[in-house]
Amino acid sequence: MCLHHSDLAGVGDIPKYPFPVACCLMRDHETNRRLDIESISAVTLTTHDMARSVDFYTSLGFELLDGGVDAAFSSFTIGDGYLNLIARPSDNQWSGWGRLIFHVSDVDALYHKAVELGLLPEAPPRDAEWGERYFHLADPSGHQLSFARLLTPR
Repeated sequence: MCLHHSDLAGVGDIPKYPFPVACCLMRDHETNRRLDIESISAVTLTTHDMARSVDFYTSLGFELLDGGVDAAFSSFTIGDGYLNLIARPSDNQWSGWGRLIFHVSDVDALYHKAVELGLLPEAPPRDAEWGERYFHLADPSGHQLSFARLLTPR
């Protein structure tokens, strides 16, 4: 058991959480062996407008696997994984969730396609000091997306 769920939790600087935290979930407590996260299988984003969101993703070249403009849940294939959309009523609000990063074969071509579609990327693609070429774009529900490609060594 980790310190967050031990008898010491709530004493001094050790917080007590009523739910498992990452340090608890990432260990087999019988063997104390670290459990590795191998990949992301799927990401599910919420939307107030399924039709607009499905049109947005399909226009960028995402392949619709299931659902569609009139569905409550839609799924797109991305390599071995999935991007899912789930419709929520307009009174269900969210904010500040982060950014989803997609590796793509040609950052500049996708950027130009997005601009041609009338979408508004944050800025043109650029080479980052961490070794990727990327640009950012928000989807119709305000989710931040980054489209990137690893730079090859020179």
